[in-house]
Amino acid sequence: MTVAEKKSGHGHNTTLSDDYHSSSGSGADEGSAAHDVFGAEEHHDIKYKRLSWQLVAILMIAEIVSNGMLSLPSAFAVVGMVPGIIIVAFLGIFATYTSWLLVQFKLRHPEVHTMADAGYIMFGPVGREIMAFGTFAFAIFATGSQLLAGQIALATLSDSKLCNLVYTAIFTVASLAVSLPRTFHGLGYVSILSVLSILMAGLVAMGAAGKEPVIGRSVEVVVTSDFYAAFASITNPVFSFAGHFMFFVLISEMKEPKHAMRSAYCLQTFTTIYYIIFAAVTYGYLGSKVLSPSFSSLSPYWAKVSYGIAIPNLLLAAALYAHTAAKVIFVRLFRKSDHLHSHTVLGWGVWIVLVVFCNILAFLLATGVPIFNYLVGLAASLFAAWFTYGVAGMFWLHDSFHDGAGFLEWRRQWGQFLLCAFTVLAGAFICVAGLYVTIRQLIDAYAHGLVAKPFSCS
Repeated sequence: MTVAEKKSGHGHNTTLSDDYHSSSGSGADEGSAAHDVFGAEEHHDIKYKRLSWQLVAILMIAEIVSNGMLSLPSAFAVVGMVPGIIIVAFLGIFATYTSWLLVQFKLRHPEVHTMADAGYIMFGPVGREIMAFGTFAFAIFATGSQLLAGQIALATLSDSKLCNLVYTAIFTVASLAVSLPRTFHGLGYVSILSVLSILMAGLVAMGAAGKEPVIGRSVEVVVTSDFYAAFASITNPVFSFAGHFMFFVLISEMKEPKHAMRSAYCLQTFTTIYYIIFAAVTYGYLGSKVLSPSFSSLSPYWAKVSYGIAIPNLLLAAALYAHTAAKVIFVRLFRKSDHLHSHTVLGWGVWIVLVVFCNILAFLLATGVPIFNYLVGLAASLFAAWFTYGVAGMFWLHDSFHDGAGFLEWRRQWGQFLLCAFTVLAGAFICVAGLYVTIRQLIDAYAHGLVAKPFSCS
């Protein structure tokens, strides 16, 4: 009996539409092309499924290892060196496990292109719309966050000779141009430069910190603090691993999706080791007063060098997020139509409009909403906490229940059940605690007059 047959009595859990059916078994390749989101592409003008697992690993690293890592040294300063290392190592292992759960779900459901499709399988039309909104919103906020990081880099390099609004606009135009290719393969080889740039920028920054350490710095093994301060700092490493919302989209464009875990293992191994080394070394040399982003704590010369080297990464990460936001809408509009795979005027016209819209929307939010940074925190708490951690556990719980013997299957695989239940609870905790911390930070910012005006140059 196939998975589709087993699911026939579960209402909305059957398929995405009458045209799509889940294939049984995580390694089932034969026949999956008919159910795959892009189908068989031999005779199509635009071929999406061209990514190797190595290139997907590079794209994942380029997406995740970006400006988020620059907040890690300041997180170490709040909790201390040892707890900081333990937290990042744990989150790296945890993110690897949730990556595995996500990849297994994708292999069982090749029709899934985004978290919205997964939401439909598990929760029906309402689940699809909630997770579609979450995916699009988080991608837009992530784009805006990268645009602001680019603005800081350009302002540092030019000694802030122009209005910050201008720097952000310049970075937005560049992001728009880079995010225009229709496929991730079109961004794939550029991402190699992106990964090299953030790797070299981090190495240069660590070297600069070691060359010019802060005199009289305070470096603590463990720092005692209250829940608010501790979790406010922990949110930085938690969301530095928050790239899972893009995994379905990337895996959908792989030549061999069955190798997706190779990409995930490369990503999480590199990310965890690099995060720990960068945060520990930077905090060790700059001490408890290290800023976020940490490059800004370096001397003016080395800050310019570090930001300058990091610009390709900041730019490509912004483009990847904007590209993803546009593709979420584009594939939903033209799925199984000629406009998805052919060079039609309508297809290219809509794609260009979507890319422009997503970049401009991110720019307007980043520069026109004074509380944008807090909105990023809210979006991360509401969506990234679930996409990276909590919902992965739901994937296994759903499939094992419907494809197996229901509660008896959970009992039979009790160890896996407990781990997945833990991921769901962890996602819920991160969501609630993150919302609490972000809302309290926002209230404090208004109370102390720290909220800037819209479209401000400062």
